[in-house]
Amino acid sequence: MKTLVIIPSRLSATRLPGKPLLKIDGISMISRVFKKAEEANIGEVIVATEDQEIIDDVKQNGGQAILTKKNHKTGTDRIYEALQKLNSANIDFIMNLQGDEPLMNIDDIRNLNDKMKKNQSYLGTLASKIKNKNLYGNKNIVKVSTKEKLDNLNFPEAINFMRETIEKSENIYHHLGIYCYQKETLENFVSFNQSSNELKNKLEQLRALDNDIKINVALAKTSPIGVDTEEDFLAIKKIMEYKS
Repeated sequence: MKTLVIIPSRLSATRLPGKPLLKIDGISMISRVFKKAEEANIGEVIVATEDQEIIDDVKQNGGQAILTKKNHKTGTDRIYEALQKLNSANIDFIMNLQGDEPLMNIDDIRNLNDKMKKNQSYLGTLASKIKNKNLYGNKNIVKVSTKEKLDNLNFPEAINFMRETIEKSENIYHHLGIYCYQKETLENFVSFNQSSNELKNKLEQLRALDNDIKINVALAKTSPIGVDTEEDFLAIKKIMEYKS
């Protein structure tokens, strides 16, 4: 079974414009995410973007990128257009890795891919344990609630995704910016209109739950910071430049 990794990316992010091309140790964030996906070695990796500057940057750093339309409402709609432009006849799973997750753990990417194949799940994602109580009320950190407590072996269904919650709730985790779809599930997902739940919460995964597409959740080893704000970027820059 073959997996294709597509990384959606665009310059016009509302909270941090130009985010994908911000440099950490001389390499842009989008190219770092590309290299991380390649290291995971689960399949071919392509960046899907509406911006020629991103394509140029990714290609300069040895990556592959494809130009998509500007009018996509979500990253998943963008990766579907990229998939249509590619010869995807022999692709079974599409991994959607968010372009603002340069600290995503390679083992976690592989684990999600393995669990999707083993369980033949329709749609899967990752979540990590919340260690800092302040995250429960932080709207920039997406949370997921699951039917069972997550462990290293299981792959339970998600009940809901939310931006803020009370910490006493059962089985609530930090949701990470990665999805893996069966090809047919991705086709179904993009055929649905954006749900009112999705629009209200600005969370596209709610479109899946609102249309009875089950989402399974695997436990991630690490809890990487996604980049939504300048503070996030500076925090990640500090970590990554220190590591290198």
